[in-house]
Amino acid sequence: MNGDMAANTGVEGGLRDRLAYLLVLSRPRFWLYLAGPVIVGAAAAASTLADLLALDTVLLFAYFLIPANVFLYGVNDVFDADIDEANPKKDDREARWRGDPVNLVVVVGSGVLGVGLFALTPQVAWPWLVAYFFLAVEYSAPPFRFKTTPFLDSVSNGLYILPGVAAYAAITGSNPPTLAIAGAWLWTMGMHTFSAIPDIDPDRETGIQTTATVLGERRTYAYCAVVWGLAAAAFAAVDVRLGGLLAAYPVVVLGIALSGVDVERAYWWYPILNTVVGMLITVGALWGVVYG
Repeated sequence: MNGDMAANTGVEGGLRDRLAYLLVLSRPRFWLYLAGPVIVGAAAAASTLADLLALDTVLLFAYFLIPANVFLYGVNDVFDADIDEANPKKDDREARWRGDPVNLVVVVGSGVLGVGLFALTPQVAWPWLVAYFFLAVEYSAPPFRFKTTPFLDSVSNGLYILPGVAAYAAITGSNPPTLAIAGAWLWTMGMHTFSAIPDIDPDRETGIQTTATVLGERRTYAYCAVVWGLAAAAFAAVDVRLGGLLAAYPVVVLGIALSGVDVERAYWWYPILNTVVGMLITVGALWGVVYG
């Protein structure tokens, strides 16, 4: 009896440990980087409240909230296992890859689960989903491994807005305005490159080249300010209010650069900024649905 209880306790403890590890691997602070665009895209596309609760909209949100993050960051951690040994971010806020078969099955299974989205969404959304899964893999994995090619690492991070584009297309049956896609893509380029600043030294030590390692910290701040400024301009051409909201990004990054705030600290402010801006865009769109 006591032996059975001890065995069960061990299994439960092992399961809790594995789930805790997979939770950390999925980067909960960044879950809304994929699921948030689904909310924004759905709110912008909806003409009735029923559109927001349509099956394909709900399933897109559910998938991109957790499974897609397990897949995206799992692939990243698999192919960065050697590099991450020297990455200080992996000491507390993130986790180093544990390469056992069960974790690998969970990561691959999370990707396979996404294939079901093609059966639940109209064909107009499919190219955006294909682009997402391609970039989610090839950002980290050979043969392209975009994250190790300066400037392509930045451009390829447009993958984060693709769930939102797919949600918009699924609801309306057409694609969002081109300038809105361009503005959102530029926004992701700035977010990615800013987030790479804390990794400049570890990446240089391991011989990894990125936009940030090539430019250096000060010029990377300038790069982010420029692409975020272009994002704000593109959104302003769609709606001046959107441009005003997005203007917060170049202002904040210039403030960080000029004030000398430690980028390791500032890096963790952006999930909050992104949540606030995304919430304001969504509330504005929903206001139009309800009262427009």
